[in-house]
Amino acid sequence: MTRSSEVATTGSIHGAARQPSSPTPATARLAIFALAIGAFGIGTAEFATMGLLPYIAEGFDATITEASHAVSLYAIGVVIGAPLIAALTARMERRRLLLALTALFIIGSIGSTLAPSLPWMLVSRFVTGLPHGAFLGIGAVVASTLVSPHRRATAMARVMLGLTVANIVGVPAAAALGAQFGWRTAYGLVALIGMLTLLAVFALVPRSAPGLAPSIRGELRTLKRPQVILTLVAGSIGFGGMFAVYTFISPTMTDLTGLSESAVPWVLVCFGVGMTLGSLIAGPLVDRSVEKSAVGGVLSLGLVLLAFATLAHVPAVAIACVLLLGVAGSLFTTALQVRLLRESGDAPSVSAAMNHAAFNFANALGAFLGAVVVDAGLGYRSPALLGTGLTVVGLAVMIVAVATHRRARSGAALAPGR
Repeated sequence: MTRSSEVATTGSIHGAARQPSSPTPATARLAIFALAIGAFGIGTAEFATMGLLPYIAEGFDATITEASHAVSLYAIGVVIGAPLIAALTARMERRRLLLALTALFIIGSIGSTLAPSLPWMLVSRFVTGLPHGAFLGIGAVVASTLVSPHRRATAMARVMLGLTVANIVGVPAAAALGAQFGWRTAYGLVALIGMLTLLAVFALVPRSAPGLAPSIRGELRTLKRPQVILTLVAGSIGFGGMFAVYTFISPTMTDLTGLSESAVPWVLVCFGVGMTLGSLIAGPLVDRSVEKSAVGGVLSLGLVLLAFATLAHVPAVAIACVLLLGVAGSLFTTALQVRLLRESGDAPSVSAAMNHAAFNFANALGAFLGAVVVDAGLGYRSPALLGTGLTVVGLAVMIVAVATHRRARSGAALAPGR
């Protein structure tokens, strides 16, 4: 598919959601920056737990796999919250909605910081996950309305850049704080980032035009479209492999790769660098071809997971694989986000949020299945082998989606009167 045809396809997906007047480039940049701060906080909240698992387990006198339920419960919160919130608030002014979602995120983060027991911790993680998908999905829609049509994928990638930078700065900082001062300080940091996001969104994101949002029925109707379903399934399964590995990254690096505990935050930095590099290259690549980027992203994930499963005992190779997982993951995420928005027509909010729900279903699935194989005594290499299989399934679904999309476009081009 050519760049021009992609732009023509994606160029009309947000026509009904435009701001009342075109913002200046400076206003757009500041608004996208504010949304990226929110993505930074969400990324820190989501991924910090992986680096903190040993400390959380020790603090609650639990096992690593019991503590890993904090990862799964957060992900389940995203899966439930993303479509529910996006659908129920379809007519709500988007800036006000972003502020409400940020407030809920702050409440959940404070609850995680003060949790007196593991069950309370799990509930707080669930609450923190509820606004995740809706904020990122609606934030991506808002960002795309602030720029010209051919820059929309890049604008969404810039919002997601906050998510990836979190893995360079926020997550390693949280891991270091957890090691030095206790894991609760890490979640206190997340709550502070949430408060900063609240101020930034209030000050920098312009109000959207009232009355332009589609109805709840119109938003939900997009979830019946075959291309939307196939895209969500590909993300839900194909991304699970990465989370199966990343959930147990701390004990894997110490027990299998042989690194010291003090080296784990630097491994997390490498993952964040990979995600950031992936985010920087994803926008232009996806603007050029959504389909090739989606297939290439999931295929790359599978190859890197296979290499990790084979050579994780070699420190240099293991660290390189962690970095490449971040690159491939960002490419896959951005491609599927744009694909969903393209297929959802003039009702993008639920579809955009469902992209994050799909990836967090993959998070819950990967964390759960990873815990199963580790508890079965198969070692910390087994989550990567499991993950390779998940990406093969995701790749197969993505190939079917691309093939049916191209066949439908060819049929439409040959139809009489066209």
